[in-house]
Amino acid sequence: MSFKAYYLSPEGDLRYDLNEEDTRAVFESRRGLLWVDIDEPKEGDGKLMEQGFHFHHLAVEDAVSPVTHSSKIDDFGDYIFILFNGINHLSESDIVETTQLAVFLGSHFVVSIHHLPLYSVEAVRQLVEGDGRPMRYGADFLLHAVVDALIDNVLPIVDRMSELIDDIEEESIRNPQQATMEAILKLKRSTLRIHRGISPQRDVLNRLSRGEFPLIKAEAQIFYRDVYDHLMRIEDLNQLIRDRADNALAIYMSSVANRQNETMRILSIVAAIFMPLTLIAGIYGMNFEYMPELKWHWGYFAVLGLMGTAIVAVLWWFWARSWITWGRRRVTKVISFVVEPKKLVGHVSHLAKRPR
Repeated sequence: MSFKAYYLSPEGDLRYDLNEEDTRAVFESRRGLLWVDIDEPKEGDGKLMEQGFHFHHLAVEDAVSPVTHSSKIDDFGDYIFILFNGINHLSESDIVETTQLAVFLGSHFVVSIHHLPLYSVEAVRQLVEGDGRPMRYGADFLLHAVVDALIDNVLPIVDRMSELIDDIEEESIRNPQQATMEAILKLKRSTLRIHRGISPQRDVLNRLSRGEFPLIKAEAQIFYRDVYDHLMRIEDLNQLIRDRADNALAIYMSSVANRQNETMRILSIVAAIFMPLTLIAGIYGMNFEYMPELKWHWGYFAVLGLMGTAIVAVLWWFWARSWITWGRRRVTKVISFVVEPKKLVGHVSHLAKRPR
């Protein structure tokens, strides 16, 4: 376990070189604001949190567990325990992975625990080391800074997924392949993971923003509502991507079926062309002695002409029924969403008709 402790004294002095003993002493003094960020905790590292900070062992067990739990919030009186879920940006997997951020919030402390490095936490740490700004407004504003950065870091992933679904939809129409199907399924699994990680946090942020907990001051609640709005936007975008992935899957299956039908149509045309040729060749390939055309001087050329006529007739028959589209005029209908200005309310023509 590695941890970094920041302490803002009541006089406004910021320290970030505290060791474990100093951290316990500052915590017991209940003065100023203490932020302890614990990275990569192990199962046996809950001793500091249980004995030094007097946290409940069930909350500590959830905080140090490597398993990603669903977001929740528990009230223990003097402090609240919150589980958040964010995106694991360090993963190189083709499927989005989530990670957990556990937070203990008290009137004079914030303790954050995460198993993987989080860019959101690192960004807040840089702000604190710069001028201490996030800590100068209280523990609830410090927690807001961390959660706001955590949720904002989800949006780039959703935007990237939106770009991918655009390419997948176009690929499903123009060139459906097995890789296209795999990309659709991976995208659907990614949207499902984001939904499982982000959706339960709506209730958590809603409870933090409506004044249920005295540790969240009234002036900080509006900031949590802003994070809640961001979360709802992300959830709507993720749901839209999941719906588009379903549509892309349907388009893919339809494109594959159309391609198979096109192949079967070509094979049917080829078979229909050679059927009369096979019949003619079969008839004149028989070895009967009394066949009048066999001794005719122009018989060979007549049979070739008959075969050519049969080919032309079959091709014309398929062309007339639109099985063969070569040589036909293709009509491209351009859809424009520009309406006539005179049909718009507020246009000059409407205003001129109004009585003075």
